[in-house]
Amino acid sequence: MKSLNFRWAINEALKEEMERNERVFVAGEDVGKPGGPFALTKGLYEKFGEWRVKDTPLSEEAIIGLAVGAAAAGYRPVVEIMFMDFITIAMEQICNQAAKLRYLYGGKVSLPLVIRTLFGTGLRAGGHHSQSLESWFVHIPGLKVVMPSTPYDAKGLLKSAIRDDNPVIFLEHKDLLRIKGNVPEEEFTIPLGVADVKRSGDDLTVVATGKLVHAALEAAEELAKGDIDLEVIDPRTLSPLDKDTILNSVKKTSRLVIVHEGTKPCGIGAEISAIVAEEALDFLDAPVKRLTFPFMPIPFGPLEDKLVPGKNEIIEAVKEILT
Repeated sequence: MKSLNFRWAINEALKEEMERNERVFVAGEDVGKPGGPFALTKGLYEKFGEWRVKDTPLSEEAIIGLAVGAAAAGYRPVVEIMFMDFITIAMEQICNQAAKLRYLYGGKVSLPLVIRTLFGTGLRAGGHHSQSLESWFVHIPGLKVVMPSTPYDAKGLLKSAIRDDNPVIFLEHKDLLRIKGNVPEEEFTIPLGVADVKRSGDDLTVVATGKLVHAALEAAEELAKGDIDLEVIDPRTLSPLDKDTILNSVKKTSRLVIVHEGTKPCGIGAEISAIVAEEALDFLDAPVKRLTFPFMPIPFGPLEDKLVPGKNEIIEAVKEILT
């Protein structure tokens, strides 16, 4: 194992998959010589050249249109949308083309493309650069949606996403880019659609996504001092969702808190709550609790910090349910 931060785990996965398969290429705004706006593609241009690491115009529609066409022609594009907020401009290409083409052609056409994009709060960058819109894409049949929370998961899941024959929305939290973790030296992948139990426990299940996985683990350590034992689950893939891991945990603990950065209405927490209500209601000893960003635009500056649920909010919710 080696210590690697999230940023370089992404970079390593891209490099290794480009070495493994010459049909993998990277495209996006400033991903070439500049190395990407967040340095996630640093060094790839020098290693693989301009034909496989392409700077694009400032047009999200063009970037995704390029990816759809190239994937249908047999390539494996990995394209970057600088901020998830800008992905709205390319919803036609993603939801009406990429998500549907394989189905419309009866499976005779594969569409192996990955759309990487940075999401979430942490930079205090306001409502146009900070949103978590994952539930939009979970709602669309034909798309896979991946959200890693650690360098290990980021590398293993991205490698699997690049090898997948379906379009994958790969979400990278901006506030996790510097976080470090152990990553194997040898080749490895993590299958899509498999959740990870980050911490085992018996008293209450917390399902958290993105950087809030770390807030949940911090809350668990704090609560353990008072003999409250949390189980923390990171879905890692939001579509397809590993509901069995979540249901098995709820059946064990009988209580559930869901934490995510998207707003509450129709968010991923609503879907998880519905699954538990449909398939494990008799096991619950308390109502499901959802902690999310308030139903409002994200403000600019430090006010953002007060609105994102964190360790303290999770602790408060857990104590409320257990009393």
